[in-house]
Amino acid sequence: MSKLPLEMPLDAFPGIAQKFSKYLKKLGIASVRDLLWHFPARYEDFSQVRRILDLEPGEQATIQGTVEEINLRRTWRKNFTIVEAIIADDSGNIRAVWFNQPYIAHTLRVGRTANFAGKVSVSHEGELYLSHPAHEIVNAQATEQNETRHTARLVPIYPETRGLTSKGLRFLIQPILKNVEELTEWIPQEVLEENDLPELNRAIEIIHFPSKIEDALTARKRFAFEDLFLLQLVNAENKSALAKEKAYAIKTDIEKLKTFISRLPFELTPSQKKSLWEMIKDLEGPDPMNRLFQGDVGSGKTVVAALAALIAADAGHQSAFMAPTEILARQHYHTLKNLLLRLDTPTEAALLTASGAKIIYKDGLEADISKQKLREAIKAGSVKIIIGTHALIASSGPSSNHATAGKKEPGTAFKNLALVIVDEQHRFGVKQRQALLRDPNQRTHPNDTNKNGSNSRHSDTFVDSHRVPHFLSMSATPIPRTLMLTIFGDLDISTITELPAGRKEIVTKVVLPEERKQTYQFIREEVNRGRQAFVICPRIEGSAKDEPATGSDFRKLELKSVKEEYEKLSKTIFPDLKVAMLHGQMKPKEKEKTMNDFAEGKIDILVSTSVVEVGVDIKNATIMMIEGSDRFGLAQLYQFRGRVGRGEHQSYCFLLSDSKGASTKERLQAILEAKNGFELAEKDLKIRGPGEFLGESQTGLPDVAMRGLQDLQLVKMSRDAAAKVFAKDPTLKKSVVLKKELEAFKRRTHFE
Repeated sequence: MSKLPLEMPLDAFPGIAQKFSKYLKKLGIASVRDLLWHFPARYEDFSQVRRILDLEPGEQATIQGTVEEINLRRTWRKNFTIVEAIIADDSGNIRAVWFNQPYIAHTLRVGRTANFAGKVSVSHEGELYLSHPAHEIVNAQATEQNETRHTARLVPIYPETRGLTSKGLRFLIQPILKNVEELTEWIPQEVLEENDLPELNRAIEIIHFPSKIEDALTARKRFAFEDLFLLQLVNAENKSALAKEKAYAIKTDIEKLKTFISRLPFELTPSQKKSLWEMIKDLEGPDPMNRLFQGDVGSGKTVVAALAALIAADAGHQSAFMAPTEILARQHYHTLKNLLLRLDTPTEAALLTASGAKIIYKDGLEADISKQKLREAIKAGSVKIIIGTHALIASSGPSSNHATAGKKEPGTAFKNLALVIVDEQHRFGVKQRQALLRDPNQRTHPNDTNKNGSNSRHSDTFVDSHRVPHFLSMSATPIPRTLMLTIFGDLDISTITELPAGRKEIVTKVVLPEERKQTYQFIREEVNRGRQAFVICPRIEGSAKDEPATGSDFRKLELKSVKEEYEKLSKTIFPDLKVAMLHGQMKPKEKEKTMNDFAEGKIDILVSTSVVEVGVDIKNATIMMIEGSDRFGLAQLYQFRGRVGRGEHQSYCFLLSDSKGASTKERLQAILEAKNGFELAEKDLKIRGPGEFLGESQTGLPDVAMRGLQDLQLVKMSRDAAAKVFAKDPTLKKSVVLKKELEAFKRRTHFE
């Protein structure tokens, strides 16, 4: 057989039946490369070939014997089939049993010699037997491991699909592995040697068919390392590219800043001061700041970011403050407005969202303004701080906002944008920064390319094409250390490690179904004391009659809906209290009015979806009650809990769940035990894994690399290796094969 190219389609491979091709595609496998990179999830150890006489109950073992007797019978119930065989070697015999696999009676004929691998079970009568063993016809004279796929060795167990088992995958992989073309090694030899990693051809062989478990672990380490290594090279490239860009060098008037800080109604914590100083030093230089600013919910990040924006404004420059939701954008706007009034600084600031615009003039007066007039003022440079959603960098075109769907939204041009602050979005590259500086009449999406495949930004009109803004990303979801070093490895980090003085620890409790009534009574007592409560539900709509009640959809039917919960609480549980609801399908004006009413104490209980996950700051709210808490990630639950405890009053978080599963118990226990968001983030990463933690079902990284993101030692190893390679050859001119692999990696991964 001629050598098989990696890109060869599997349906063109001799012996690959059409039915196999169909099942392989369900697993995302279409080529030889796809199949070889479909790695085992685990291994069954059938390497011990035992005599029948020596078998022990409960062990996994392989025997080699001859079929002395085999029978097929059908049960009267559901036409179930049972195959029983008597297997003998020179020490004795044992019964083997298979359920619903009638074909085995035809392949295992009397007199045939085969290996049988499986668990040794015990019948009610005390008889040992093999339950559902894997079998493999062998030459009675040959027992070498390299002649077996399914027995007498470490047997790979793969991610499967209905119609294609691990045995079928082994049947396909082994001959292809023997006949594939030689793979080109792209990791530099010195990197392999320094980190004790196997060469690519050896690694692909032993990850599928290792002779011992140590070989499998070594191969798995190599494949986890290589993607982390490439990711670290991307980070190094990003840092290098950004260092070549120029930003406005913003000098800080330290005396004026001290005056600002002295007028705050609270004293900045040591971490706030340290983080602000790190930002000041970044802003002073001509190189663009690229900083992630993280801290617990309610730790005071917004005030520090606002001070950075005021520093830029005092130097005559503009700042864009972007949030993922309109509710959060409005919250930041109100925080800034209160700050400006207290600091008595002559700075114009504005709010620009899909539903409208507001402006604060230099004299402190606030007014509604048309979006067109505000954009003109922003372009002229008179407005120094602009708060809005990510629509500020969106391409011109139809709005996706519910209230303005189908309408054209013009772009926003800036005169001298020097600082971009983004909340809860950590990746923000040079192209996105440049997009903020484009003339909106010429603007294209930052990832658009022209016909020859190059990026189109060089042909666009820029207000100031030789400068990009400084960038500050804020996150109330602390990033685990391994992800800091990899996914966010091109960002500098500032961290707030403590809460403002006077904050009380939020009492958190898992509420059992039988405790629901007393929880309602507790809420009533808190409201009677003048406090307010949130009730969070996972869904908006109730159960539709035509909604299927099978599979995962059955679980959906059990979820609380905002509308159902609102009806129950307002009419049955708390008919004498003021109950309102909030969800993402409401019009922006409705949402704004509801939040304003809640903030002003006109609403006692607010029933909401996760739209209040971030940014809502109601100091009088002391209760967060979360229905279906097992449906949310730990980071979300932590964010919800952070919506209370922001004032002087003792606050409470109640986690309600009808699930009794072990995984639910583990997750909810984690949030009860975690001392802070950083500890919880580490637990969340461990429980859910990087794929779910990052909020992306597809990142381009294979499972083995995603698991590698949890290995701090491996992450550091890949970081050090990438730093050495990049320092010697930053353009990879001397490493053509590595450069080609890096470009392919960029195409298949995305962490924006």
